Amino acid sequence: MKAITYSAFGAAADVLRLTDLATPDPAPGEVLVRLTHSGVNPSDVKARAGSRPGVTKPPFPVIVPHSDGAGVIEAVGQGVEKARIGQRVWIWNGQWRRPFGTAAEMIALPAAQAVALPEAMTNAEGATMGIPGLTAAHCVFGGGQVSGQTLLISGGAGAVGHDAVQLARWGGARVIATASASDFDRVRAAGAETVLDYRDPDLAAKVLELTGGRGVDRAVEVEFGRNAAMLAQAVAENGTVAAYGSALDMNPVLPFGAYLFRAITIDVVLIYLLPDAQRSTAIGLLHRAHGAGALTPAIHARFALADCAAAHVSVEAGRRSGAVLLEIP
Repeated sequence: MKAITYSAFGAAADVLRLTDLATPDPAPGEVLVRLTHSGVNPSDVKARAGSRPGVTKPPFPVIVPHSDGAGVIEAVGQGVEKARIGQRVWIWNGQWRRPFGTAAEMIALPAAQAVALPEAMTNAEGATMGIPGLTAAHCVFGGGQVSGQTLLISGGAGAVGHDAVQLARWGGARVIATASASDFDRVRAAGAETVLDYRDPDLAAKVLELTGGRGVDRAVEVEFGRNAAMLAQAVAENGTVAAYGSALDMNPVLPFGAYLFRAITIDVVLIYLLPDAQRSTAIGLLHRAHGAGALTPAIHARFALADCAAAHVSVEAGRRSGAVLLEIP
C-alpha cells in the first residue's frame, strides 16, 4: 500500500516520503480500513517537527502520521462482527501511541476506534470528527448541558472553535466568540451572537459588559497562556475554563488569587485521553448535531496523499478556516 512515512524529525519537505508498505492484517479485535481521507492537525505537524516538549527522537523507527481519517472497513479480525465489512467509518487516535496512522491507503486499528458514519455525513466531514470535532464537543458539553448559559469561545474561526460555536448554539447557549476582524461574519454565521477581536486590550471588560457584569459560565480556550489573566476577569463565579491549547505560551503565569476567589475550574482537555464514557457522549453529540443540520465542519483545503508535505505546511502557516485533509484514491 502507499503511505506517507518519516523516520526523523524535521521540516515536512525534508522528512515526509511517499513509500510502499505492506498492507496490515487486522489482529483480533481490529478492523482494516481502506482510507479515503486523512485529517492533518496541528498535533500531527508538531509531532513530525519534533516540537513536543521532552521528545528528542521519533518513538518508532518508521511512522505513518495523522490520527484522524475516514474510509470503509475492508476486513475484520477475530472477534469483530463480519457485518462491519463495507461499513463507512471515521477514525480517532489513529496514530496516538501507535506507529501507523491515517496518511496511507489502509490502516488496521481497534474496532472501537472506527466509528460508523451516519448516513448523512460525508467521509470528508467524518475525517474532521476525531480531533477537532471531539475536542469541540467535550469543551462545550464536558460539564453537562449548556442551555441558558453564556459561553465564551476563543478562536471561533478555527477548526475547533468554529465547531464549538455551532455546537454551543445548537445546545441552547448564548455564544460570545473571539476572532480576527476579517472572520467576524463567518463566526456570526456559525451561531455567535457577538464576536470580539481577540487582540482587544479591553476584551474582559467588553465580555463583562455583555453579561451584565456577571461573566460567562464557560470558556472554550485555544490560547490559555495568553488569556489566563483575561479569563480570570471574564469567567463568572463557579464558572469553567475548558482549555485545549496554549501554543503561544506553554508556561503561563496563573493569577491564582483571581481564580480562587471566583472558584473558577480549569479543565485541561487532551482529547486523546478522553475516557470511554465521555468519548461516547461526545460522539453521540456530534452525530446528533450533524443530523439536525446544526453542525457543518469547515474544510479549509484538500491535498493529494503525495502532497502531504504541502498539507503540513498549510497547517503550520495558521490562519486556517477549517480542517486540512488528504484525499486518498
